[in-house]
Amino acid sequence: MTKIAIILGSTRPGRNGEAVAKWVLEHANARGDADYELVDLLDFTLPHLDEAIPASMGQYQNEHTREWAAKVAEFDGYVFVTPEYNHSTSGALKNAIDFVYGEWNNKAAGFVSYGSVGGTRAVEHLRLIMGELQIADVRAQVAFSLATDFRNYSEFTPADYHEGNLATMLDQLNAWSTALASVRQPAEAVAA
Repeated sequence: MTKIAIILGSTRPGRNGEAVAKWVLEHANARGDADYELVDLLDFTLPHLDEAIPASMGQYQNEHTREWAAKVAEFDGYVFVTPEYNHSTSGALKNAIDFVYGEWNNKAAGFVSYGSVGGTRAVEHLRLIMGELQIADVRAQVAFSLATDFRNYSEFTPADYHEGNLATMLDQLNAWSTALASVRQPAEAVAA
């Protein structure tokens, strides 16, 4: 079965992303079309990027990098749950993405964002990063407004229509994740 990580891309105290990621996981699990897992960056001790060799070389020196690489490698696709900070994604998420390279390649990604304008500018930056990592990003996106989908900017109260947006995004993500498995297999066979 296709494995999809829902990556919670905020580590900020009092973060809104935890409620958003749990909402995504709940709705995704109800589908039964893939194996979904919540991956919280707080569960990984990733300092500011501290690998001397570029990630594209795959020569990870630190145990925290190897643990993160193993987790990223488990999945066929990813849902990035991202806040928008200063017209971009969170520094914690960008840092985590930068730690590894090959583990991301030839997989698919979808986005769930939140912020003053739905976090759309954070996703625009993530889409550029996905291209460099050889990740196929899907078109559909879920964008939550802090003004309308959160009470007092902190209590998550999503409008019902977001469920349809999430379903469309997950449909696209699963299709691409499954299709890209055939692209990954030759590379995996060579490595074995």
